[in-house]
Amino acid sequence: MTLHALEAARRLAPRFAARAGDHDRDGSFPVADFHDLREAGLFGLMVPRELGGLGATFAEYAAVATELARGNGATALVINMHASVTGALGAVTEELAAALGVPDEALVARDRLLSAAAQGSWYAVAMSERGAGARLSQLATVYEPVDGGYRIKGSKTFCSGAGHADGYLVAARGVADQSVVSQFLVPAGDGLTVEPSWDSLGMRATASHDLHLDVTVPTDRLLGGVEGLALVVAQLMPHWLVASYAAVYVGVARAAVDAAAEHLNARNLAGLPAVRARVGRADAAVAAAQLVVEEAARRVDEAPGDAETNRWVWRAKLLAGTTAADVAASMLEAAGTSATRRGHPLERLYRDARCGSLHPATSDVCADWLGIAALGGDPDRDGSAPRW
Repeated sequence: MTLHALEAARRLAPRFAARAGDHDRDGSFPVADFHDLREAGLFGLMVPRELGGLGATFAEYAAVATELARGNGATALVINMHASVTGALGAVTEELAAALGVPDEALVARDRLLSAAAQGSWYAVAMSERGAGARLSQLATVYEPVDGGYRIKGSKTFCSGAGHADGYLVAARGVADQSVVSQFLVPAGDGLTVEPSWDSLGMRATASHDLHLDVTVPTDRLLGGVEGLALVVAQLMPHWLVASYAAVYVGVARAAVDAAAEHLNARNLAGLPAVRARVGRADAAVAAAQLVVEEAARRVDEAPGDAETNRWVWRAKLLAGTTAADVAASMLEAAGTSATRRGHPLERLYRDARCGSLHPATSDVCADWLGIAALGGDPDRDGSAPRW
């Protein structure tokens, strides 16, 4: 990837920031941001060059996501979902496809979806469910083969971009064998109903509404062309389910430091030693978290799925989530009561940053995973609850 994508993200971030307050207040979706992203070609960020995309590495994605989040974390979070879909699809090499038994026609269908993304289509993720969260093995949404395709029925929650995306990555369990979990790329349209339910503490502009499905899709919408790949892919590519969020929250944390600096300078508070110390600690904490995210991303590009790579993936998510929350809280305290008013950038960033530890995998899950690994266990299998 050339510097085009990173330069585009840096150019767009101030536009996103200028709109972010209104969308946060209203809980409205930043449609103009997504128009800008489409015009900049960033929906094709993770699409291979031969299919018309930018062919970014995971490290390049992380850099772009961080810059976009400095403008509006909600916008960057939705783009993260799209990048997770296109990135995972684009990462299926011929060798991996052969190992997983992916048929040639499924690769053709995959390329068609990726080419559409390069041309401006974008995809949301419909995985989480009430009572199950993002654990694939606990899903209640089901599917069954029918003539010419599959019928999918169920309800999803926290579906960022619901009602705006061109398609949805839907995870569902087989009716005949509920241990089989598969994923489908369901096009927007008939059979999908969006229930406006998103009225949250932070990330209010993501339109993460509930999505109800009673839809039949063609056979080629089964990703990979083989049933039961969802759990396998989750373990092979945990970076798209864990560390991709980390880059977003590093950007949110950096935005909080930037907003605090602007506020403090404008009010002649930068001369207070206690204030300067808070900003200095925050700057160091964000830089440290960013280095961990960059190291995780570098390892993902060099050795995806490797045991040590996966350790860095989980470290990145843990540190980004906790750092964002801690830094935003400290910057709000440094700025004082005036920064807690609705509409102040720090007030919004404080709420957005607080969501970082809650997105899957939560900070507690990440810490448990890392603790089991450090103690010599198998963190993907040991523990009191299934990871996926």
